[in-house]
Amino acid sequence: MSALPPGITPFYPEDPWENAHQNFTHRFKPGASYTLRVEGNQSRLEDYNATTANMQWLIGNAIRTRTPLRAMGNNWSFSPVAMCNGGILNTRALNLRFVLGNSSLAPAYLQSGKTKEELIFVQGGMSMLELNEVLELRYRRSMRASGGSNGQSVAGAGATGTHGGALYTGAVHDTIVGLHLVTGPDRHVWIEKASSPVVSDEFIHALGAEGIRDDAMFNAAVMSFGSFGIVHGVMLRTDPLFLLEEYRFDHVPYTDELQRAIRRQDMAALRSFLNRLADESGLPDHLKVKMPPESATRKLYHLEVALNPHYFEKENKEKGIYIRMFYKVPCPPAYQPLHNRVASGLTYSQDLNGIISRVLDAAGPTLNMLIIKPLVNALFRTTLRAAQPKPMTMGETFRHTRFKGQIASAAIAVDTADIFRVIDVILDLNRSQPFAGGIALRFVKGTSATLGFTKFAKTCVLEMDGVDAAITRRFFETVWLRLEGMGVPYTLHWGKINFILNEQRVRRMYGDARVNEWLACRAALLDEASRRVFTNDFMIQCGLHKAPPGPFA
Repeated sequence: MSALPPGITPFYPEDPWENAHQNFTHRFKPGASYTLRVEGNQSRLEDYNATTANMQWLIGNAIRTRTPLRAMGNNWSFSPVAMCNGGILNTRALNLRFVLGNSSLAPAYLQSGKTKEELIFVQGGMSMLELNEVLELRYRRSMRASGGSNGQSVAGAGATGTHGGALYTGAVHDTIVGLHLVTGPDRHVWIEKASSPVVSDEFIHALGAEGIRDDAMFNAAVMSFGSFGIVHGVMLRTDPLFLLEEYRFDHVPYTDELQRAIRRQDMAALRSFLNRLADESGLPDHLKVKMPPESATRKLYHLEVALNPHYFEKENKEKGIYIRMFYKVPCPPAYQPLHNRVASGLTYSQDLNGIISRVLDAAGPTLNMLIIKPLVNALFRTTLRAAQPKPMTMGETFRHTRFKGQIASAAIAVDTADIFRVIDVILDLNRSQPFAGGIALRFVKGTSATLGFTKFAKTCVLEMDGVDAAITRRFFETVWLRLEGMGVPYTLHWGKINFILNEQRVRRMYGDARVNEWLACRAALLDEASRRVFTNDFMIQCGLHKAPPGPFA
């Protein structure tokens, strides 16, 4: 091979490669992987544009050598969505950031009353942790949505559906307003919505990109898990720095009244229910935890429910559910966020869950019945932390996952109106086929992304998190199949365990019209040679590698 351009160096991934959560391994083609870095010899814009050129060179090289290529940030996905049979492009060093001047903004954006302070433009390799720190410490701004843990890269979090629990905001990708994609050796594009233009032609020209203002293209590209090219830059909308005030309610009885309030997202009814429980508890007033009313300075932001299927009975206060919520409150001017701190609470060694996983795999069904219940009960008690004692920023609240090792995590998205039918399926199955983990519900505003898995107007994401063992994966699959048998519409998180996905299921989940539109946008953006570079086994498994049919072609 000829000499590599400055800013590109060979990368030698471990063989076999293991994802961050240690639940699968993969082998890349030897000698086909690279690291991208910013040389830092010019202005930041010139360095950024030089990296664009390097990405184009790498795509051209992949076409010449017939080698699939995938950009990777922090290797965070539980599914092989980002894997390929060729090489890996290590983007972790790509963390340039830019704040925009008014000349970089579209007239329609400024005329709408929005300001340049609301936006930040970052390279896709920047971690969510670093982005939070930069926003909060340097600019006193906040991300508008966040995952529960923030080990992902910005590009990875957006591209796979990291969702969090922002009840009225949406998932991380719903805060993205523009994308810079490198799609081939001779093409790179800036994509934003025609209905919500953000940047000026001057900004696009400064990147040397082709401008595409099109709602359908943006909605397809923003959730494309690396298959529309390399996500070089991401424009995000942010909020003024705010704090999250946390409340936790333990052993909440699982009653019809509670279910009705959550199913309807009736926060007034939920408040009445929880506060009545507090008044009936017999505790002194200073020990009662109550759900506060909303006001101009306190807005409900995040709602989450946790359930231990092995210590649960309907209507039983001692064996009830756990509810956690965060309110957005103003950040005092003197408040200084504390980052780079050691995470509090229990974190497991990376070996513990692997040992448990091997024990479960080796045990028979009867022994599993004996092992799992006390195991989950012990882990549930030790990992449910108390509410944070004082309001904290988004970046202080949501950091790295508190679980380490071989973790299995699957996430089902359903219409909030259906969530308790899904819980009943899980609880019924757990009686005969015990689940080595717990259940969490997070409620998220629906997305406009074409293949966004939080597609329901009022989405509830049910997460099943447990030890990665064969019995756990069988549990996941049985739940999915039972929901299909009942006719309950659901989708699966692209970046979590989703091995059941195939073309028929993807089309059933999203509908032919959405899938065909996504395929048409990909075909319009990438020529045939580039599509081959960015096609992997996961896409083939899901039928998302194909040319669009008929009128979409």
